[in-house]
Amino acid sequence: MAGTATYTERSYGSVKLLKCAWTSSAGGVVSGTASSVVYDGKLLAVATDPSATAPTDDYDVTVLDDNSMDVLLGAGANRDTADTEYLLEANLGAVAQSTLTVTIANAGSVKLGTVYIWIR
Repeated sequence: MAGTATYTERSYGSVKLLKCAWTSSAGGVVSGTASSVVYDGKLLAVATDPSATAPTDDYDVTVLDDNSMDVLLGAGANRDTADTEYLLEANLGAVAQSTLTVTIANAGSVKLGTVYIWIR
């Protein structure tokens, strides 16, 4: 099992909200690209939300653009198993004409969570 990532997107005026609901593989990993949607803009905020079947403490989240650059600037490392955590605009990058690939690592076997990304 390679893990699964299900993406939904909503627009609120000039802000897009990308939601990635994920389930990790037996190896604790999931990676998936948000289809062929191309994004432009500054990341305003990111939230990582563990579910009732929470990932292992200190799991890692990266969001890669088409150049394999982490638009979270490394700030998605060591997420908490029990709490929703937020990253704010001052600590985030931007995306330019690129798809986004969310990767979860070190989550534990068949764990669940959600990553929310706000872009303007």
